[in-house]
Amino acid sequence: MPQTIAHPVHHELILKKSRFLCCVQPMSDRASAQAVVDALWQQHPGAAHVCWALLAGGQSAALDDGEPSGTAGRPMLEVLRHQDLEGVLATVVRYFGGVKLGAGGLVRAYTDCVAQALLHAEKITLQRMSTLQCSFPYAMEGWLRRELELAGATLLNVQHQAVVCMQWSIPEDQSGALIERINEGGQGRINWLKFWPS
Repeated sequence: MPQTIAHPVHHELILKKSRFLCCVQPMSDRASAQAVVDALWQQHPGAAHVCWALLAGGQSAALDDGEPSGTAGRPMLEVLRHQDLEGVLATVVRYFGGVKLGAGGLVRAYTDCVAQALLHAEKITLQRMSTLQCSFPYAMEGWLRRELELAGATLLNVQHQAVVCMQWSIPEDQSGALIERINEGGQGRINWLKFWPS
């Protein structure tokens, strides 16, 4: 099951006089990640490279930032993928120490830096959610609200028209039991409008 991390974690690696400053942090999208990378350039104007990898919202990105192709961004991304992470940005600021590391050395340095930071990260399991929506007579609203509260569902929207329309979210693995309970208690008066995984 995919996981994310709770807070940013930093790790520093010094290898043959080169300094690698890594940060892994929660990140929701590419635009936010780009803003973080831009800020790193402002904070580290003397750095040789700011390489990064992102897995967020089903999208991935990796940038070598001038390092030989495939020696920084992609290896960092593979560490994130290997640990089944989602919504995580890994950045590494490199200060060149004057000694070339070669392609293999670079891959190891960037991979190790990210892996070491992730060892100290608090990981949180991501739950797939289902969004459910139904309509029903006004007389059933109190009962349905209690059912949702008991199930730990999050109420998203309620509309009062000729009937009540209600939308909520619940962990996907609990949605089947809740639908069954509502159908039983509703005695044929529940009209399901929409339900889909989110």
